[in-house]
Amino acid sequence: MKKRPTLVIMAAGMGSRYGGLKQIDPVGLNGEIIMDYSIYDARLAGFGKVVFVIKEEFYDIFKEKIGDRISKLENIEVKYVFQDIKSIPEGYKLPQDRIKPWGTGHAILSCKGAIDEPFVVINADDFYGSTTYKLIYDELANQTDEYRYYMVGFQLDKTISKNGSVARGICKLDKESNLITVEEKTQIEEISGTIYSIEDRYNSLTEKNESIKLELERKMPVSMNIWGFMPSIFEELELEFEKFLDENIEDLKSEFYIPSAVDNLIKSKKATMKVIKTKEKWYGVTYQQDKKDVSEALKSMTPSIYPDRYINS
Repeated sequence: MKKRPTLVIMAAGMGSRYGGLKQIDPVGLNGEIIMDYSIYDARLAGFGKVVFVIKEEFYDIFKEKIGDRISKLENIEVKYVFQDIKSIPEGYKLPQDRIKPWGTGHAILSCKGAIDEPFVVINADDFYGSTTYKLIYDELANQTDEYRYYMVGFQLDKTISKNGSVARGICKLDKESNLITVEEKTQIEEISGTIYSIEDRYNSLTEKNESIKLELERKMPVSMNIWGFMPSIFEELELEFEKFLDENIEDLKSEFYIPSAVDNLIKSKKATMKVIKTKEKWYGVTYQQDKKDVSEALKSMTPSIYPDRYINS
C-alpha cells in the first residue's frame, strides 16, 4: 500500500528579526499558533504524518505547546528531527565561531532516515491558506517519478509584509508551469505602491558598493518555501551541501537555501519541478508588528473556514 505524504515543518529558526520564538506565539481566537492551522489544513488534505524540524534545546517546549496535542489526534503520526549545525559531512570542520543554522536545505537534509515517502516542506511561521495543501497533496500522492518535484507558487504582491523587507525566491517558469530557475532575493519590500528588490552592487566608477532598487512585477510567482519532494531529494541534497561547504564554509552567515539547491538540480537536468499556482494570500510573522495582521486575518476566517473552537481539540 502506498504511503500517504508527510508534512515536514521547519521550526529550527529563532527568528532574529522577530525577536523571539515566533513559531509558538498565539495568533488565533483561542490561542492557536500558526502551526495549528497548517496541521489542520494538512490533515483535511490527507497527510498522514507530521515531522517537526527543531533545535534539540526546544524539544520540551515544542512537545508541550503543540506536539503532545497533535499526537493525540486520529490518523496522524508525529516525529521530531533535530537540526544541528555540527551535523556536516565527514572531511569538513565546523568553524569555531559558527552559531547560525545552515539553512533550509540543511533542515530538509536533517530528515534523512525519518522519511521514506513523498513529503511536503513548509515554514512553521507561515500561513499558506486552506486550499494550498490539497493542491500539492493531490499532485504528490499520485507521483511515481522519483525526480519529479513540486512547489507552490504565490503571487508576489500577496506575500509582502508592510513592516519591513522580506526574502523571496523569484521564479521563472516555462509554458507548462515547470520551474526554469529560482533566484533568492533577500531584501524585497513595497515602497509607495511599487515592489522592489533592494541590492548592493559594486560601482566600478566610485569603487564602492551602492544600494540600488530593481522593480519587480507584482504578479510574478515566488517561492514561499512550500515544496513537494520525493525521497530522492536526500541524496541530491547531500551532494549539493558538500558543494556549498566547499565554497562557503568560512562565511559564518552563509546559508544553504532550498531554492539554490533546487535551481542547481534543474539546471543540471537531474530533476524537474512543477509550480502549482495558488490564489491564496500568504500571512507570516517576519516581524513583531506582523502578528496583529496575521491574527486579524485568521479571526476573519473563523468560523467560515476554521471551526469556532480550538482547531486541534
